[in-house]
Amino acid sequence: MKKVNSILAVAILAMTGCGGGKQSSDDLIIVDVTKSYSSKKELILQDFMDVEYIVLETNDEFLNQGFVKAIGEEIILVINQNRDGDIFVYDRSGNALRKINRKGQSSEEYTHIMYIILDEDNSEMFISDILSRKIIVYDLFGNYKRSFKHKENPQEIGYREIYNYDRDNLICYDEYNKEIAFVLISKQDGSITKKIKIPFKEKIFLEASTKNGEYVTSMSPGPYRTIITYKDNWILSEISSDIVYIFLPDYSLRPFIRRTPSVQSMNPEVCLILRFFTDRYIFMESIINEYNFDTRKGFTSIFFMYDKQEKVFSGYNVFNSDYTTKKEIYMNMLMPVNHEIESWQKIEAYELVADYKAGRLNDSKLKEIASKLDAEDNPVIMLIKHKK
Repeated sequence: MKKVNSILAVAILAMTGCGGGKQSSDDLIIVDVTKSYSSKKELILQDFMDVEYIVLETNDEFLNQGFVKAIGEEIILVINQNRDGDIFVYDRSGNALRKINRKGQSSEEYTHIMYIILDEDNSEMFISDILSRKIIVYDLFGNYKRSFKHKENPQEIGYREIYNYDRDNLICYDEYNKEIAFVLISKQDGSITKKIKIPFKEKIFLEASTKNGEYVTSMSPGPYRTIITYKDNWILSEISSDIVYIFLPDYSLRPFIRRTPSVQSMNPEVCLILRFFTDRYIFMESIINEYNFDTRKGFTSIFFMYDKQEKVFSGYNVFNSDYTTKKEIYMNMLMPVNHEIESWQKIEAYELVADYKAGRLNDSKLKEIASKLDAEDNPVIMLIKHKK
């Protein structure tokens, strides 16, 4: 998203904490991934983020599992996790608009929905079909417009992460490319318009594999973010590199975070994962890249955060103040959205109804919502947004 240089400068200074006794914009945040943190800070989510609850309308045609795939200024796209191909289109207030299903075997259909990238400026949505290794473009009513392969070589595994970059391009993470992991691709034909080179010595994969006869079994600690949207900026985090960069509108890279010791010097590696960004806190995770297939244990993690105001690292617990009890928010489980909305989380209707009846909700918008819910309604979506 291209902004004028003055706005960008302010945004970058805010990210690095420059001014008012905060960290200088010329300083890198240095993260020692070998440390553990016995002390924990207790934080209230609403103290540093805005929270919005959206009730997804429930009717005979709109019964779903509430798995959000995209949120824009005007619409929300929701699917089920049972791969039935349904895409439920809601307006931004949660009112049901229409249901789309283009699942099938023809060239204009998808076989599996991995991602949906919403482009409201062009009134399009991009379906990433990892099984057919292509991206299919529809308008917001489900009419087919075009499609293209994930990559020039159709035999390669598709992009692991895809986001709406600007009016003409998507930004993607190519996990298995050993040299150029981040690229911009054309929204029209998928051709690469910009290769983003992150320096590193040797490609590292956060996974473990074992061979049993003809079969190879692989394990990983689960999904993690390599492309982070933070307000008007893009942050690129490649685990093979010791530096996390801000990707600027002129396509240059600005160092932001440096990890130590070097990931290239460790065996097994301790990988740094970025989980959640706010104006004050950066939530992170270190994961030991090791798994024992006999004991089925591994990928040991340490969860910690950096306080940009106090310039300290610590463990943490984050709680939702809309509950009378200590309702913890697990920062490593939150789903990324876009520059305005850092993440989302669904709350099952039956859980809210039970909490309401048991008196576990404070006087709040959430309590009001719960008082009108039926246990079999669609989930309520909690949006976690940057404070304005």
